Amino acid sequence: MKVVLDSNILIAAFATRGLCSDIYELCLSEHKVILSHPIIQEVHANLVKKLKLKPSVADSIRKYLASAAEVVNPSHVPQNSCRDKSDLVILGTAVAGEADIIISGDNDLLTLNEFRSILILSPRQFWNTMQKRT
Repeated sequence: MKVVLDSNILIAAFATRGLCSDIYELCLSEHKVILSHPIIQEVHANLVKKLKLKPSVADSIRKYLASAAEVVNPSHVPQNSCRDKSDLVILGTAVAGEADIIISGDNDLLTLNEFRSILILSPRQFWNTMQKRT
């Protein structure tokens, strides 16, 4: 499957061991991760600003994300596609990468449930779905 990971999932994955880091590892090993430069930049900025990582460490993570994922240019999606306009880049990335699933902890995205046949799941929903398949 092609999976878009919202920046909040990636930040949590690098911040601590837990569900989001497990999901990130699962997606890397069994799925195709789709990202865009705006998502990667948001992760980088938050790693430095909120998690207080050294810029050099955040730079290494940014390079790693870009090399481990398929990086696409987000497609344009209408402004009224979601409540929070900052989430349009996530939807546009999913459309451009022809993703099957978006994994996000953002309630503005989760309330959509799906966008253009792309499922939008919380980390727990995704994890439970994957566990049922094994």
